[in-house]
Amino acid sequence: MRKTTIYCLVLLGLLATPVAAVAQDGIDTGDNAWILTSSALVLMMTGPGLALFYGGLVRKKNILATMMQSFIMMALMTVLWAIYGYSLAFAEGSGPLGTFVGGFGHVFLNGVGMEPNGSIPHLTFMVFQLMFAIITPALITGAFAERMKFSSLLLFMALWGTVVYFPMVHMVWGGGFMSPDGALPCLDFAGGTVVHISSGVSALVMALYLGKRIGFPSEVMRPQNLTFSFVGACLLWVGWFGFNSGSALAADGLAAVAFVNTQFGAAAAVLGWLLIEWIRDGKPSMLGGVTGAVAGLVAVTPASGFVGPMDSLVIGFVAGIVCYLSIAVVKAKFGYDDSLDAFGVHGVGGTVGALLTGVFARVAIGGTGGLVEGNPMQFVNNTGGALLTWVFAAVATFVILKIVDAMMGLRVSEADEIEGLDISQHGEEA
Repeated sequence: MRKTTIYCLVLLGLLATPVAAVAQDGIDTGDNAWILTSSALVLMMTGPGLALFYGGLVRKKNILATMMQSFIMMALMTVLWAIYGYSLAFAEGSGPLGTFVGGFGHVFLNGVGMEPNGSIPHLTFMVFQLMFAIITPALITGAFAERMKFSSLLLFMALWGTVVYFPMVHMVWGGGFMSPDGALPCLDFAGGTVVHISSGVSALVMALYLGKRIGFPSEVMRPQNLTFSFVGACLLWVGWFGFNSGSALAADGLAAVAFVNTQFGAAAAVLGWLLIEWIRDGKPSMLGGVTGAVAGLVAVTPASGFVGPMDSLVIGFVAGIVCYLSIAVVKAKFGYDDSLDAFGVHGVGGTVGALLTGVFARVAIGGTGGLVEGNPMQFVNNTGGALLTWVFAAVATFVILKIVDAMMGLRVSEADEIEGLDISQHGEEA
C-alpha cells in the first residue's frame, strides 16, 4: 500500500511537470498554435489569394507579372522585416520621434526569441505581424497593374515599407501616438488604418502619378480569367479569419467575436454590393459579388474586435454600397486609372470601417464604447486617425515616387507596355 502511494505520487509529479513548465514559461500552447495557424492563413492571402484575385483581372499578357508583384512581396518584406522593419514597428522609440517610429532595439531580431510576449512566444508575435507587412504593399500593386517596371517596384516598395508602413504600425499598434495610451487613441483591431487606408490612399497617388494605361478608357480591358479572381477572392475570405481573429493574439472569446464579425461583415457587403449593382446595371455580376466580399472584409477589419455581430452586418452592408459607388460613379467621373480598384476597395473600405468602428464600438467587447454608447470622442478620434493616415500616406508616397522616378524611372516603355509585362519584364508568358 505504501509503495502504491509512492508510485502514485511519482506519477502525479511526472504528469504535473509539463503543466508547471508551461505556466512558468508563460506560453499557452493553444494560443501559440492558433497564432501560428493564423500567420499561415494571412500569408495565404497574399499568395495565392491576392495573386490569383489580381492576376485574373488583368489582360493575359500581364498575368504572370501581376502575380509576381504579389509573390515578390513575400520575399522582399520578409527580409526587410527581419533586418530592421520589426524594430521600427515594435521596438521602443526614443525622444520626440518615439511616438512616430520605433527604435533599433530589435534590429536583426535582437531580443526576439522564445520568451513570452503575452501568452505566445515573441517569435510567434513577430512572424504574425510579418504577414501583415507582406500583404499591405502587395495591395497597392492593383492600382498600377500593367504599366510599372519591376525594378522600380522593388525600390519603391522597400522605401514605402520603411517610410510609411513600419511607422504606421508603431503609431497605432507599437505604442505610438495613435495607440490606446497615445494622444489620439484610434481603435484599429486588425488594420483599417495601418493596412487598408495606408495602402489604398498610396494606391490612388500611384495611379494618378503614373497616369493611365495605353488605351484607357477607350479600349476595353477585359479581365482575362474571372475564374482565377473568384478562387483568389475566396482564398482571401478564408485567410481573413487569420487576419482578424488572429489579431486577438489568443485562442479566446475575443478571437471568436472577431471570427464571427469577419464572416458577417463580408456576407452583408456581398448583398449590399449586388443589390445596388442589380438596381443600377440590371444584373448582379460574379465579379461584383466577390469584390463586395473583399470590401466588406476590409471595412470590418478595424471593427472586428470592438463591435457585435449585428454591428458587423451594418458595417459590411454600408461598405458594399459605398465601395461600389466609389468605383462605378466616382472613378468613372474623375477618370483615374486605378487598374484593379485598390483605392476603391481598400482606401474607401478602410475609411468606412475606421469611421464606423468609432460609431459602433462596444464596451462589453473591446473595453471602449463608441458613438452609439454615448462616447462621441471615440468617433472623433477614429476620424482624426483616418484623416492623418490619408495625409501621411499620400504625402510620403508622392515623395517616394519622385525619388524613384528620378533615380530609375517608374513606367515601362510604350513598346514594353504594348507587348505586355510578362515578356518585357520577366521573359516568359502564361
